[in-house]
Amino acid sequence: IPQIFMHVLNPKHESEDHLEAVGHICSLKDAFGYENPSEIANLISAEKFEAALAIHLYKGGRLLQGSRIPFGIIFGGTDINEDVKHEEKHRVMGAVLEEARSSKTCCPFLPLNLGIMTTPSATFNWKRFLQNAGIPQDTENLRLFLLICGLRRVKDPLYLVDVFSEWHRREPHIHLVIIGPAVSWGFFFRNCPNYAHFTSRTPGVHLLQEIPQDDLHAAAKRCFAVVNSSISEGMSAAILEAMDLDVPVLARNIPGNAAIIQHKVTGLLFTDPQEFVQLSKSLMNDPTLEREIVTKAKVYVKKHHSWDCEREAYQNLVLRLQ
Repeated sequence: IPQIFMHVLNPKHESEDHLEAVGHICSLKDAFGYENPSEIANLISAEKFEAALAIHLYKGGRLLQGSRIPFGIIFGGTDINEDVKHEEKHRVMGAVLEEARSSKTCCPFLPLNLGIMTTPSATFNWKRFLQNAGIPQDTENLRLFLLICGLRRVKDPLYLVDVFSEWHRREPHIHLVIIGPAVSWGFFFRNCPNYAHFTSRTPGVHLLQEIPQDDLHAAAKRCFAVVNSSISEGMSAAILEAMDLDVPVLARNIPGNAAIIQHKVTGLLFTDPQEFVQLSKSLMNDPTLEREIVTKAKVYVKKHHSWDCEREAYQNLVLRLQ
C-alpha cells in the first residue's frame, strides 16, 4: 500500500517513521481538525488514500466510520481508561468496533508494548532551561523533579503542588518543574487564572510550555527524578523514556503505572502526596537504591519496550490491511 492516511492527535507520530521506513507514503492529519466522517470521506477521495490508521478509538476511530478504504485502529490510553466512562463516547467506540468486526476492511489493533527510543540533544542549554523556569542557577545541591504531561484533568498536574511547595520552603534546593503542551494550558488557567498569584503562592513549583523532544530528553537526564501524578494512564511514554535515560521515576500508584513499574525495583509508586515526599527523601538519601532502580529500569525498557518491536508491529498492521 503506497499511500496511507494517518489520522492522529498531533502533527507528528512515531508510526509515520515506522511505515515510511518500508516505503509507504504517509500523510498525518490532526483529529481535532475534523468534525465528522463525511469530512474524512471527502479527504480520502480527494487525496486518493488507499488505507488509514486512526490513533485512539474515539477521537480518530469515530471519523473513519463508514470508510470505503481499509483502516486500522490503534488504541491509546484515554480511550480505554476514560472515554469508556462517557455514555456517548462509549456508544460511538462500540459502533466502530462492531463495524470492524463485520467488515474485512477494518482492523482494530492494540500494540502490546510502546516502543521507546530517546534522543537527548547534544546542544541543550541547561542554564537557559533553569532561567526559563525561574530557578536560581546558583542553587546549591539542586534537586529538580520533572513532571512531563499535557495540562489536563486526567494528568492531575496540580496534585503535588501544595506538598511540594511546603517541602521547598523547608529545603530551598528542592524544585518541581511541570512542563506540557501549550494547547493544554487552558486546564491550568481555569484552575489558577492568576498565574502570578499561583507562582508566588507555590514557591518551588515552576511551569514551562513544551520544548522539542530531544531537549526534553536532555533536561530529564539532568533532573533528579521524573514524576507522574496522573489519575489514569494507559502506558506512559514519559515514564518509559525516563527509564531509558537512567532517571529514577516516582509515579502515582494507579493500574497503568503499576503495570510498568515494580515498586522499589524499577521505580517508586506513591499513593498520596505525603508518601511521595517520603519516598523522594529515601531515594535522595540512598544512592545505592537509586543506582539499582535505574539499572533495572533500563533493562526492563530494553527487554519489553523495544523500538524495533514496535516498528515491526506497525508494519505488520499495515500488511493486514491489504
